[in-house]
Amino acid sequence: MVKQPVSVNGVVRWRDPGLPKEAHREKERKMVVLRHEIGDVLRDVRQRQGRTLREVSHSARVSLGYLSEVERGQKEASSELLSSICSALDVPLSLMLREVSDRVADAEGVVIPDTVPQELSREFVSPVPDELPDDFSQGLASARY
Repeated sequence: MVKQPVSVNGVVRWRDPGLPKEAHREKERKMVVLRHEIGDVLRDVRQRQGRTLREVSHSARVSLGYLSEVERGQKEASSELLSSICSALDVPLSLMLREVSDRVADAEGVVIPDTVPQELSREFVSPVPDELPDDFSQGLASARY
């Protein structure tokens, strides 16, 4: 089998010329860098809030330069630092990570459902009653299922 050199993102790789072009593109998908995705999400959240790097860095108690590097994907942030930044942005860490997960899945071409699969819901979730109780305003935790 003879392989041909192909340049992908500046890296020379070898491919089998017998494969269809779609298969090559599938194999040559751009690598997802987690720190880039995390930085993009943090920057998007901060900008949507209309806040500056200086404001967030002060609230998070992290240097302005380091926060900038995290947002640009140049530094790997520890879980403690991510928690501090999310607190400063008043965004739960889990929601930030969910957004990152959705972006990574999108880049990989994977579809992640937003709901609990039926197999799991049958096994772990009680059925919802036909009528909701009057004290529903107190929250679902008070509901008698």
